[in-house]
Amino acid sequence: MGNNQTVSANQPGPDMKMVPPPECPMHGAGAQRAQDSPADSRLSMLPSECPMSGGGGQTLLPQQPESDINPDNRMPPPNQQPAPDQPFLLPTERVVSSIPKAGQEGERWVYPSPQMFWNAMLRKGWRWKDDALSQDDMQNIISIHNANNEQAWEEVLRWEALHARECPCGPKLAKFGGKAKEFSPRARMRSWMGYELPFDRHDWIVDRCGKQVRYIIDYYDGGSVKENFQFTILDVRPALDSFGAVWDRMRVSYWRWTTSPPKDTNKEELKLAKDFPEGRQKV
Repeated sequence: MGNNQTVSANQPGPDMKMVPPPECPMHGAGAQRAQDSPADSRLSMLPSECPMSGGGGQTLLPQQPESDINPDNRMPPPNQQPAPDQPFLLPTERVVSSIPKAGQEGERWVYPSPQMFWNAMLRKGWRWKDDALSQDDMQNIISIHNANNEQAWEEVLRWEALHARECPCGPKLAKFGGKAKEFSPRARMRSWMGYELPFDRHDWIVDRCGKQVRYIIDYYDGGSVKENFQFTILDVRPALDSFGAVWDRMRVSYWRWTTSPPKDTNKEELKLAKDFPEGRQKV
């Protein structure tokens, strides 16, 4: 795991927008343009990463065998070296999240550094010259990415409070994956009603004390970036993969329309019933 270090970031203005690739859980319609800055001559002295390229999927380079890909997130080993033609150096410090990691007692997921994020965007086909991002822009994008994931995990914990009795030790995140172009049935139904489609979707596999549960997270554009780096509206819910998930969603839907949960509801569920109508961002 990485160390728990942070990199200072400039606070974004009220109207700032970022344009990371659509596969990432943050996206905006416009971008804050930075003035062109000359490439740092030191970059030519450092080893560089050859980004992957591909159409619908990623094509591995000879030096990046399939066996090196992390099966949890389908990403190659973290690369902290500057990419070819990168216009400036980026920090390599990483931040430890609040999200516990399944299968590794006491460990938590670690967020990518700005340099790792830059390299990951290049692998997905992004080209920095099209957006003219600055160092501060990249740090703000990282802050938005981290804030969105923390917010998503808080939403998962609200759902998992329904199962506090069967899993007193609490849930952990086992793995995750992006499905930006695979709209969920709920998102499609909303679009038929005239609402916008989400700009991204992630599926998270949560370990509930040995039982794996899939969650769907739809990301909607919430407007300008706030001071806490949250501008995305999240729609987080368990996938309808089992009767238990269907029952959970039925209960929560009932609670949203009533103010009187059943008398046998435990205190964790009562808190959940109180949080959902106001605390959860509805779309």
